[in-house]
Amino acid sequence: MPEADRLILERADRFVHDYLAKAVVADRRRLGVRGWVVPGEAGLPGEPVPFATLPDESAFATVDAGEPWGRAWGTTWFLVDGEIPTAWGDRAGRIELSLDLGFSQAKPGFQCEGLVRTPDGRAVKGLEPRNHHVPLEAGPGSTFRYYVEAASNPDLSGGDDFKSVTAFRPTSAGDAATAGEEPLYRLGRCEVRLVDTGVEELRREVAILCGLARELTDSDPRRARILDGVERALYAINPDEPSNGVEAARGILRPLLASPAAPSAHRIVATGHAHIDSAWLWPARETVRKVARTFANVLELMDRDADLTFVSSSAQHFAWVKQNDPELYERVRRRVAEGRFLPVGNMWVESDVNMPSGESLARQLLYGTRFFEDEFGARSDVGWLPDSFGFPASLPQLLRSAGLRWFFTQKMCWNDVNTMPHHTFRWEGLDGTRIFTHFPPNNTYSGDMRPTELARSVRNFSDHAHASSSLMPFGYGDGGGGPTREMMADGRAQSDLEGSPRLRFGGPREFFLEAEEEYADAPIWSGEMYLEFHRGIYTSQSRTKRGNRRNEWLLVEAELWCAAAALRTPFDYPYEQLDELWREVLLLQFHDILPGSAIAWVHREAERSHARVTARLEGLIEGAVAALADRGDEPLLLNPAPVPAGGVPAWGAAAGHPSSAPRASAAPDGGFRLQSAALTVEVAADGTLASVVDVPTGRELLAPGGRGNLLQLHVDAPAKWDAWELDRSYRLSVTDLVDGSATLAESGDVHVVRRFGTSRVEQWIGLDDSGEALRIRTRVEWHERHRLLKLAFPLDVHAMDAAYETQFGHVRRAVHTNTSWDAARYEVCAHRWVHVGEPGFGVAVVNDGLYGHDVTRQIVQGRVSTVVRQSLLRAPTFPDPDADRGEHEFVTVLAPAARPEDAARWGALVGSPVRAVRGAHAPEPLVQVQGDGGVVLSAAKLAADRSGDLIVRVFEQRGARSRARLRLGVDVTGVRVCDLVETPDAAASDICVEGRDAAVELSAFQVLTLRVTPASAGESRA
Repeated sequence: MPEADRLILERADRFVHDYLAKAVVADRRRLGVRGWVVPGEAGLPGEPVPFATLPDESAFATVDAGEPWGRAWGTTWFLVDGEIPTAWGDRAGRIELSLDLGFSQAKPGFQCEGLVRTPDGRAVKGLEPRNHHVPLEAGPGSTFRYYVEAASNPDLSGGDDFKSVTAFRPTSAGDAATAGEEPLYRLGRCEVRLVDTGVEELRREVAILCGLARELTDSDPRRARILDGVERALYAINPDEPSNGVEAARGILRPLLASPAAPSAHRIVATGHAHIDSAWLWPARETVRKVARTFANVLELMDRDADLTFVSSSAQHFAWVKQNDPELYERVRRRVAEGRFLPVGNMWVESDVNMPSGESLARQLLYGTRFFEDEFGARSDVGWLPDSFGFPASLPQLLRSAGLRWFFTQKMCWNDVNTMPHHTFRWEGLDGTRIFTHFPPNNTYSGDMRPTELARSVRNFSDHAHASSSLMPFGYGDGGGGPTREMMADGRAQSDLEGSPRLRFGGPREFFLEAEEEYADAPIWSGEMYLEFHRGIYTSQSRTKRGNRRNEWLLVEAELWCAAAALRTPFDYPYEQLDELWREVLLLQFHDILPGSAIAWVHREAERSHARVTARLEGLIEGAVAALADRGDEPLLLNPAPVPAGGVPAWGAAAGHPSSAPRASAAPDGGFRLQSAALTVEVAADGTLASVVDVPTGRELLAPGGRGNLLQLHVDAPAKWDAWELDRSYRLSVTDLVDGSATLAESGDVHVVRRFGTSRVEQWIGLDDSGEALRIRTRVEWHERHRLLKLAFPLDVHAMDAAYETQFGHVRRAVHTNTSWDAARYEVCAHRWVHVGEPGFGVAVVNDGLYGHDVTRQIVQGRVSTVVRQSLLRAPTFPDPDADRGEHEFVTVLAPAARPEDAARWGALVGSPVRAVRGAHAPEPLVQVQGDGGVVLSAAKLAADRSGDLIVRVFEQRGARSRARLRLGVDVTGVRVCDLVETPDAAASDICVEGRDAAVELSAFQVLTLRVTPASAGESRA
């Protein structure tokens, strides 16, 4: 940039941030402030209290500006009194309050916050950095009083939104019990102000023109004219009394601001937004208040600015407001009804979408959609997941099956290797379903209307040749806040400005309608959208992940037995309890909880919550099974898996006891042998696997010279984003943990003990009850820091790719690293199993609660072998400095599996083990599938509308067209196809039913949801 131009811009910056900034407030008066601290117990800060329970004002003590207040995670209520000076009645300007709680200039949502209420408790507006004004309706001479609920939340972002690596240092502030009692903030200025709106507008106009000039090239005539005009305007102002020259300066700038954008300019649709993490660097109890503050902000701004529309996802957030602030919620409902406050996404929360099961994602959409329909009379058709960490190939089908027509995210711009080729395209899923998708080219869900953001939208947009518009969500986010009046004014000033894209305010639906019509032949992206970043989230916070895996399958099992009992006996189907438990688990699948990237408080709370859910589900299952099997003392086996298990039919029961697994025996070399008709396993003296032979084929599963069950320890110290990230360089340091001792346990398993660092590992190695698979139970006392523990199996299989379980099917990923896209997938997600194979032979590596895996190839003795590794544990120190410390237990199963569907069978058996109970008789399965193995049962439950209909969901698991016959365990009057949220599909024909049998045909990886109307139901049918 030429030196003269640089000096003009620097001079303008000084005017904007110094002279004009000081002149914006023409006059001010201090306010009286008193405070009351919510008391805590046992050394902890007090929990939030409702407005209605506040003490009398005599309990409030005077608080002066500069006085410290607010221990970490505490709540202080401030009582603010003041009077508008009578003398201001003759002066021009805007009168308002400014309540500075002690804000820094850091991003809103990460430090102290407040919610202003009137004396009768009505929420007025939130208080955050950069947005702490409060409108006053009264005139000069009037008095006023407000209450402020102030939350003294610690800033765990480093004070600069994670721009510095020092932001990732371990901190004790992430848990109320360890955060300390010292005040974090000092009360700032609380005053009533008279604002000079002319100076305010001049400041905005200079900032916008200078921002635009910085985006234009040195040779652009528009840039030269802007700099000339800005320089002349500044010299029309007296720096000591800027208000005197405002009109003259604005007159100089007016022609520059009136010059319109080029006819071919890119078009931006700007929609108000506030990304609110349901829990992250704050607990969910604080998110409840963040949502209320943000909604109050938005409603106040809507009252004053007719151009604002605002989108909000997460039915859970609306439900919190409904429960905790009914008056605020009614105002939201009115704005929703007029089409300005726009619910989007139709999910319970913005969940992680890689790790939840297919049924979990179906319930995210079911509960979110039903809430929006029940509360607002309509569902959205815009899928909205701006910040989830990658997107599985199963998602397009699930979104479209839930009535969503379009999909929006911005997260893929975080890739650290490859850039996604398009911003507007059709995303094709595993089954071939396509959904029109858009990424915002300004690479954020929290735009703030600066000229640099608008210019970035144009510069980055990859589809200019065929598309002319993009969507830009704007408003402070992560910790909420939303759009501000300044953003709205900045947007209007740039709506039709030469050198800038055109901008208009609107909602995502109108954007997508226009974009899809304009770009009807949009390009296709097929398969998963793997995020090349945050690869550690598949492993961090193991207890949270295992709780999720356990409970999402227990919920499906509880629904199955409860539905069977309700349709066959007088058992009352526990609608309310199951709904409550589902919603609790769905909240814990939020994209910073399940991935393990939240503070200690969040994860300890999640672990306790999962334990409570498990106990309640076990109670529901026990009650349903007692009703189904009647009272008796016969030993019974119940199989909740969708595949037969040891002679027990899928989703059925049989009389008998659990079978016993073959016992290990000592081998002459000091090791041990496990033998069955299916497997011969040699365990070395150090506890690693020396040989695993598939007896029917004679094939050795392990690579020549390879050690199976090999624990490997890596240094895991990413550059930043500790809990999130697994840097590629972690492989540069690896220690094989081979020092250990193996003995024969009383159970007949081989017992292995290893010690390393400050940690200890025990393993029990044995055959499963059928003798067809090797079962390894691993217990770890984990006390490491910045380490990654993996469990490796080098397999004698020549595989070009591997199959990984995902929702309702599997995805194949290359094992080689031919391309940068392949190489970037060095850590990937799988649900219960990974399968590697060659024609006629393969191996399944199965788990009971893990997600992170890597699969690589190596050459051993001149031939290719494939190494499958499970990621057991990480040890990040931010944001939870004690992440994963303590005891963990995992189950790994290694089994011959010729095809992925064989691996899926083992995954189902491990994930939903047979139950041993007692009763009078073994109940028949509620639903059975007869076919070639392609069609799999997923869920059976009573319909959410409480009609008494039975919902049955099946899917095709092989990736091939499949036919099957469903045998229903009750008499039925009809079977209809419905969508994922249980609404009958008017375009689909009814399923032909013969007696109790219904024939279905599914295409590759199709998910089919059926609504079955029973001829009669239990006495409790609703």
